[in-house]
Amino acid sequence: MLKVYNSLTNKKEDFVSINKNHVNMYVCGPTVYGDIHIGNSRPIIFFDVVKNYLIYKGFTVKYVSNITDIDDKIIQKAKELNVSEEKLTKEYTKNYIDMSLRVNSELPNLMPKATEYVLEMIEYIKKLIAKGYAYANDSGVYFRVQSVDDYGILSNQNIDELSEGVRIALEEKEDPRDFSIWKNTTDGISYNSPWGQGRPGWHTECAVMNKEVFKEEIDIHGGGSDLKFPHHENEIAQTKALDDHHLAKYWLHVGRLDMDKEKMSKSLGNIILVKDLLKDVDANAFRLLMLSHHYRQRINFTEEMMTQFIKEYDRIERSLKKAYLINVLNNKIKGKVVKDLIIRFEQYMDDDFNTPNVISLIYEIVKDLNKNSNDQNDLYETLLLIFSIMGIKPKIDYNEEVLKTYNQWLQAREEKDYKTADELRAKLLEQGWIWWTV
Repeated sequence: MLKVYNSLTNKKEDFVSINKNHVNMYVCGPTVYGDIHIGNSRPIIFFDVVKNYLIYKGFTVKYVSNITDIDDKIIQKAKELNVSEEKLTKEYTKNYIDMSLRVNSELPNLMPKATEYVLEMIEYIKKLIAKGYAYANDSGVYFRVQSVDDYGILSNQNIDELSEGVRIALEEKEDPRDFSIWKNTTDGISYNSPWGQGRPGWHTECAVMNKEVFKEEIDIHGGGSDLKFPHHENEIAQTKALDDHHLAKYWLHVGRLDMDKEKMSKSLGNIILVKDLLKDVDANAFRLLMLSHHYRQRINFTEEMMTQFIKEYDRIERSLKKAYLINVLNNKIKGKVVKDLIIRFEQYMDDDFNTPNVISLIYEIVKDLNKNSNDQNDLYETLLLIFSIMGIKPKIDYNEEVLKTYNQWLQAREEKDYKTADELRAKLLEQGWIWWTV
């Protein structure tokens, strides 16, 4: 039975989908005004694994992740570059998709853009006002935080002590804790509304896209831990107001990725863009690093750590290549997965997606694979199955020339032609088909 840690209840719970054998999952996507850094990629990788495992467990999954293409940061960046917001967001949306694929994650089933749902957002805000949950003034429309009885349920915030994030002067709100759901402005992209020219608030964008895409309470809502408050809390408040549920049955939050024990930020200059990292690092090695940490655990990323996982993945891929080459050479039939190992894999994943234990299991299987045992085919197939769920995609580009070189190497060793054997070994080693211990 799959158990997940539900941020809404702060405990592990049995995962039971709302509709049998089907899962609806929504993950907050990027605000597209720049290239993503390696911390941004962590939820992309984790929720791809969640989706893969749910499908493996027999669920059909509708996976949705939005694109925020209306935002003050977008407008500011467009001004700096002297381009339109549309051109800017189109470019960085493309870059985001490219980088998602580069880290071996499949794209969600749907990637709705905020600009595609503005009319629906306006209607949504009208309903909130009509039911007394929101009010309009000269600066825009605000949600009455005190109008819902369990505000703070996700982030464990005490509504009476809330003061964080107050940007609008008190006189423009009924309560300093109320949050904006429509901003009246003509600066940058804006739309006509009953309250004036302006644009919707971020928290309303996601709440509305969820409602329009899924129509009902969903199974999983996910994102980074930094989104718990105020973003996810405010999504819940609006959904509770209009639909009387908490938007999602299970809330999953991914821990932060720090850089040398500091939060990654542009001001500190410690950001590593995904596109820059992958110039020199195999995406599989980076993914191995990410999944070697539990998704709720904070990662302290260092260059030394990345180097370690580059070596670890290189060892794994060489072991796979060697096993594959031997199987081809001996014309062996396709192996079968090792049941006991798959049971252990499932036990780890069923325990709140315990990927660190899965990675340890992978190391164990690779060690056995290198022993040239009789069940090498089965170990190889077991690894491939686990890798397919973890999104690790080994590059095994076999060709007849490689097989010929390998065969010649074995023959030279048998004939004790050590000079030729060493030359052929060096060639195979350079190409990654054998490992130092061969």
